[in-house]
Amino acid sequence: MSPTNPMDRRKERIDALAATSAAGPGGSLLEAGRVDEKPGVSLIASAVRRLRRNPVFLIGAAITLAFVVLAIISPFLAPHDPAANLLIDKVRPQTNPVPGPEPGFPLGADDAGRDLFSRLLVGSQQTLIVGVFATLFGLTGGLSLGILAGAFGGWVDALVMRIVDVLLSIPSLLLAFSIAAVAARPSQVTVIVAVAAVQVPIFARLLRGSMLAQRGSDHVLAARALGVTRRAIVFRHMVPNSLGPVIVQSTLVLAISIIDAAALSFLGLGNPNDRQPEWGQMLGRAQPYIYDNPHLAVYPALCIIVVALGFTLMGESLREALDPKTRR
Repeated sequence: MSPTNPMDRRKERIDALAATSAAGPGGSLLEAGRVDEKPGVSLIASAVRRLRRNPVFLIGAAITLAFVVLAIISPFLAPHDPAANLLIDKVRPQTNPVPGPEPGFPLGADDAGRDLFSRLLVGSQQTLIVGVFATLFGLTGGLSLGILAGAFGGWVDALVMRIVDVLLSIPSLLLAFSIAAVAARPSQVTVIVAVAAVQVPIFARLLRGSMLAQRGSDHVLAARALGVTRRAIVFRHMVPNSLGPVIVQSTLVLAISIIDAAALSFLGLGNPNDRQPEWGQMLGRAQPYIYDNPHLAVYPALCIIVVALGFTLMGESLREALDPKTRR
């Protein structure tokens, strides 16, 4: 029986309209507030999902993977011995100081008659060794200082951070140059140590900041309330949860390490033995011929630029995918 009061009839129409709008076409009011339950997605899984659709990351990862694989198998791919003076008989200091391309030598040779293509291939291995070991040593030193500052705080934190501030106040290339110049004899080891020392304060400050953010988190406070030792809190809770930004930074530092190592070798502070080619060393050796034979410098310079670009694209994409503030 329908109500006779106009107000009651109006109320019924409004309630019917509200029920239809909430439930949708063909639905019921009970189903309107139901939410489809889906399993949660972790930060890593979400980042991987975004990276798979990110063309910038895919390009950077492809360049990086190609460089690493090429550096590993380069001794087997090189058509000639990079230290053999195969075209030395065609080197004429006055008329033809640098032999040009010919069959079997697609890029020609350098001023000592050595195959330029083979030297570029084998030089990628030396460049990778310097970049990886410099990053690993810098990461190890930075982790040590960052853990000290972030775990203890107080005067330990103040002392470590003042040392880090002093190192950061010096331009990175100048600091690396100064450390490499102190060595009695330049070598590949001095380049690795010099470049690694530049990266230590970067990793230390980054890890210290992440650990300070972890010190006030709920799980750390709960562990302290339960009487867990400081060592267990630091190495089981704080450090593992603080390594994400550090790992992302290491990919960016690899690009910087390769560029800094090439700069030191270009300045003559790298391995003096040119029988073991390295891209920065090849750049320095090409200086006297830069005007008449620019390809001697162009090829290694392009290799350095492309590889550094690959690591940079990959690192920036990782940072964007893992940082909630910059997620798209």
